[in-house]
Amino acid sequence: MKIELKNNKVFFENEGSRKEIHPFWLRERVNGDSFIDKKTQQRLFDPTELEGNIKIDNLNLSGDCLEITFNDGAHTKLEIQNILKEFSNISDVKYIEKIKWDSSFTGLNNFEFKNNFFEEEEMYNALKDFYQYGFVLFKKVPTKDNFIVNFANSIGSIRRTNFGEYFNVKSKPNPNDLAYTSLPLALHTDNPYRNPVPCIQMLHCIVNEVKGGLSTLVDGYTVTEKLKKDFPEHYKILTQIKVRFKFIDQSVVLEDWAEMIQLDEFGKFKQVRFSPRLDFVPLMDKEKLELYYSARKKISELYNSDKYKIEFRLQPGDLLMMDNHRLLHGRTTYDANEGNRFLQGCYIDYDSTEGKLKHLKRKFNL
Repeated sequence: MKIELKNNKVFFENEGSRKEIHPFWLRERVNGDSFIDKKTQQRLFDPTELEGNIKIDNLNLSGDCLEITFNDGAHTKLEIQNILKEFSNISDVKYIEKIKWDSSFTGLNNFEFKNNFFEEEEMYNALKDFYQYGFVLFKKVPTKDNFIVNFANSIGSIRRTNFGEYFNVKSKPNPNDLAYTSLPLALHTDNPYRNPVPCIQMLHCIVNEVKGGLSTLVDGYTVTEKLKKDFPEHYKILTQIKVRFKFIDQSVVLEDWAEMIQLDEFGKFKQVRFSPRLDFVPLMDKEKLELYYSARKKISELYNSDKYKIEFRLQPGDLLMMDNHRLLHGRTTYDANEGNRFLQGCYIDYDSTEGKLKHLKRKFNL
């Protein structure tokens, strides 16, 4: 990608394609003190009130900047790197390539909590690992006074649900979810019945006195790419058919329709939803249903295969942050008579981690 100047016009070249950049687009980005508030980076003018016949009167390159004077008298210097970045249409996070992993993955992505951790370069490294692998484990996080709330809000903002600002994961009488029992939890994604589904889940281990109750993770990205390669018809139908996900308790009914494998506008992996306790397949032709049930069974076998699953024991102070749109999680059974197993959980959304990552990247000039 590069910028070319000719006859007071600015051209953008990329992979053999050459297009003129509209003068109005450049005028909107005028960044002098009288046009932009330096603290907030918000405009001090309304671009919808500008005349439509904006033209460039003078144009030249000054170092790494484009110096422009417009016909309405406005003058500015724009960094060429920033112009090219806008035309790439890719965020800082999307530049971070996903790394597939399976049961051979060793050495969890561990980062040790410390004072001022949220403003350190180490936090940037942790968030980058999170976007690469879909999870990260923080060690020695304080376990008193519901510290998970402080932790989550130091990255972004907690997303409150009907389970509360945060929720306590332990065995209790009359639970409204199997998570609040000592039963094993098969691999699943959380809250597939919501619109939108919470992006990120945090689980903080407060007490763990039992031998069982191992945490289980599977990379849904790895599994769906495997399905796409080896079972294309199964992959295709799971990306096309919307199923109904539903949750019911005494005070709320939540439901949403979505594909088990969701793709983005470019046909690439975006999200998985998988919770066999909560999904309801719509009525279809018998042949189509047979294919769909076969596909769901196949992806379930892959998700639950020892080939893709990792298991580990959370220690008190461990805080697991995982991508709920990418990873499936679960736990093995445990005996509540052995002692207490007490975790606290909460949800945050992508804008939390994306905003924090961009801030730290800017702060440390990474």
